[in-house]
Amino acid sequence: MDCVLFRHGIAVDREDWERDDAERPLTPKGAARAKEAAAGLLWLDVAPTHILSSPYLRARDTAEVLRDAMRLKAEIKVCAELRPEAPPEKLLGVLAAMPEKACVLCVGHEPHLGEAAGVMLFGKPVAGLFLKKAGGGLIRFEGVPKAGRGQLAWWLGPGPLRRLGG
Repeated sequence: MDCVLFRHGIAVDREDWERDDAERPLTPKGAARAKEAAAGLLWLDVAPTHILSSPYLRARDTAEVLRDAMRLKAEIKVCAELRPEAPPEKLLGVLAAMPEKACVLCVGHEPHLGEAAGVMLFGKPVAGLFLKKAGGGLIRFEGVPKAGRGQLAWWLGPGPLRRLGG
């Protein structure tokens, strides 16, 4: 299984948002950068069969931008295990229920995605794994996804992803 962890794009600043943080949307710049990053994912031959998104609006918006830009047929499934406050190891249970040959695009938040990557790669959250907005990483599993069994294929910030896409 391939698991692509992708951080949501640039959202409206918290200081400028007076409503619930979960409903903070992407900015036009955030949507544009996510679309450009999608071109980089395509260049890397990423072909998601499943799309999971945090229930937060900025993540759902990013997932829609990626799905449209990559011309994916997969439906976006809202996944509570991708909320910023979710225990990072819970995402492994969701992935373990997916088909073995799946490529799962997970759109979420930091520090949750970095912590989940640590669990996947080392069996526990570790310092130093962090994705900038509209950045992503690919972790591969042989067999059922388990803590500490993932292999890092790549981990890229938004700039390099956009440059790969041309």
